[in-house]
Amino acid sequence: MATTTARREGCLKRKRRAAGIIEGISLRSLAAERKTDSRLADYNHSVHGRQPRKPRATITLAMEIRASLSAFVNKQLSRFGYALIQTAAGRRPPYFASHQGKRYAYEPILIPDGLAPWATDDDFLAVWEKVQHNTLVDIYRCYELYQTIREIVPVPGDIVEVGVWRGGTGAALAAAAARWKPDAHVWLCDTFSGVVKASQFDSAYRGGEHADASEATVEGLLRALGLVNASILKGVFPDDTAAAIEGRRIALLHIDVDVYQSAADVVSWAAPRMAGGAVMIFDDYGFSSCKGITRLVDELRSGGEWLWFYNLNGHAILIKR
Repeated sequence: MATTTARREGCLKRKRRAAGIIEGISLRSLAAERKTDSRLADYNHSVHGRQPRKPRATITLAMEIRASLSAFVNKQLSRFGYALIQTAAGRRPPYFASHQGKRYAYEPILIPDGLAPWATDDDFLAVWEKVQHNTLVDIYRCYELYQTIREIVPVPGDIVEVGVWRGGTGAALAAAAARWKPDAHVWLCDTFSGVVKASQFDSAYRGGEHADASEATVEGLLRALGLVNASILKGVFPDDTAAAIEGRRIALLHIDVDVYQSAADVVSWAAPRMAGGAVMIFDDYGFSSCKGITRLVDELRSGGEWLWFYNLNGHAILIKR
């Protein structure tokens, strides 16, 4: 009984401490919001010539402050399984950023009543239960990868993932292939020593990130799922390991390498090996930390070889014409 009481008191203390943190942050956030609203009002008045126009940089700074505060609040709330969201009625203008001569706009996006087919797909949920701790990809993107295998059954070729980390999405792809496309083999390509080929086009990555992974971890996950249709290619792809699949066609290519040049080299190698209807999925498209990926996908889109779709979950989906 004493132990139970102590646990309850400890839980209450943590909740009070969290509430205090959030309340303090909320007050600061409210003050920042009022300043932001005031600046936006000044900007709107200036359009009609009633007072001097505020510089765009001032408005952008206010938006960035709001985004930073929101991110900090949600980081604290996430420890307790909660998050603050902004409804459509309270939508604010996007904030802008420029990198290497390209302009980007960002804003939080809420879909208040979206269909959730993953919640009723028992086969997928069984896979997700085992892979979710081996991936940084959320359930929405993971489900989309899983279901895409179902859509490419008539397309000739294998499945290739470049950027495996601890194997979560790769295992999900292999599980889906075993279910719907058993004639396809899944090739999982990673350095297992972190991100490579970071360049001036990449806003956050410098190289070496995500090195906390190993070939053995991925092998263990595949065994846990009873999957025998996947092989691991360790090294830089395509530089070191593409020769192992030189004669293979590709029906689905999942690129999760985070940086421009690495992804560009993968596409250059893979595109000629993809038939019409083959699918290429980029993770991290539109993420502010992966501006190089956004740049590359936008370049591919303008080339006319691919049909382009942007999913708000962070995937760019390109289908070979």
